[in-house]
Amino acid sequence: MIKEIFFNRSKEIIKLAIPAVGEMVLYMLIWVLDTLMVGKYGGGNAVSAVGFSSEIMYTFINILIGMGLSISITSIVARALGGGDEGKAKSIANLGVKIGILIAVVMFSIFFIFPKEILSLGGAKGEVLDSSYRYMRICSVGLLFNMVTNVLNGVFRGAKNTKIPLYAAGILNIVNLSLDYVLIFGKFGFPELGIAGAAIATTAGNILAFIFILTKLKELPFKLNLKEKINYPNLKELIDLSIPSALSEGAFSIVRLLSVMMVMRLGSLAFSANQITVTIESISFMPGWGFAISAVSLVGHSIGKKDYKGAREYANISLLLAVLVMGFFSIVFLFFSKDLVQLFIKKDEAEVIALGAACLTIASVQQIPTAIDMVLSGALKGMGDTKTPFRIVLFCNWCIRLPLMYYFIYLKKMPVTYFWWITSLQWTVEAAIFIKFYRDKFYKNVI
Repeated sequence: MIKEIFFNRSKEIIKLAIPAVGEMVLYMLIWVLDTLMVGKYGGGNAVSAVGFSSEIMYTFINILIGMGLSISITSIVARALGGGDEGKAKSIANLGVKIGILIAVVMFSIFFIFPKEILSLGGAKGEVLDSSYRYMRICSVGLLFNMVTNVLNGVFRGAKNTKIPLYAAGILNIVNLSLDYVLIFGKFGFPELGIAGAAIATTAGNILAFIFILTKLKELPFKLNLKEKINYPNLKELIDLSIPSALSEGAFSIVRLLSVMMVMRLGSLAFSANQITVTIESISFMPGWGFAISAVSLVGHSIGKKDYKGAREYANISLLLAVLVMGFFSIVFLFFSKDLVQLFIKKDEAEVIALGAACLTIASVQQIPTAIDMVLSGALKGMGDTKTPFRIVLFCNWCIRLPLMYYFIYLKKMPVTYFWWITSLQWTVEAAIFIKFYRDKFYKNVI
């Protein structure tokens, strides 16, 4: 009986997780491919330009949309549909899209009008600044469409449809990869545009992915209607859930961004090595994210149906699967760090390769704690609790990670490897705290 439950739950989790993992891998590949190709084209300075611009843009997109509004839409829509309230699911989806469009327009305007000021404030100088501000300005156009697509993806996930977001991400990557090659290097008669070519490729991909997902809205169990009258109780619920979720991501992402700015002050060698390591490690986060999305959706549906035992089973099995997959990445990073770093930079930049390999080896330590953090945070959000994850992430990032980064990286100018030892400590402490709160919620309160 236990084996049968485990098999059935696992099958359902994986059915949702694989498209979600595939989607996030494809989205991350945009950054990875841009970094890889411009690294081969222009070396360390090019990597720094693309990496720093992307870090800033995606930090705010993840805070406001990806882990704020979108994940909250998924949670509420999942619980509404699980409880048979299709009207509420539709209302939340409509409200979410309206808010998403407003946020997208504001963020596009900021990144398009003030790219040089933003990057200078972050510490970019000289050639890196000249290249990165052009990259940011062009990419801001695509990110306008990307942010709205992200919101619509949240609606689809809440309806237990993770395939449509996957297909949209696939289209984005096909376009991005194709145009990256021809526009960066000037192939098949196209002009050689370098970093600007990478930005144009990403923007074109985002626009086409948005058009695709618009054509698939008819596959939702309800019809979106942006003219629908605002339901203020539903709006309040969405905002109440979104703000702590966004603040949780903000507590992490802003500290990460500040840490990256501190690393930039160590010089271009340290920053290039660190950025390549961040790019490689980001791929390993995708399975954890996929299983976290499964936990949000399936736990939400179970809570909506008052099936608390099922909610706990979905959370536990999602956690186990995430730990196994990210544990595998830990082994890969430990034994093949140099080989992976060499893919992203010219082979004659030996110092960058050696330093990046050392960072990636240390990053192997934090893979399993990261898996625990992601899935248990998703499980709590699935049951409608976004405040607990916010408090945990706020404490671990602002009371552990940031002070240590400030002391060792900013003040003492220690090697960039200290960055990775500090993040490993932060993720491990965070995982331990999440386990404690998860057990309290799902064992003492839910059952």
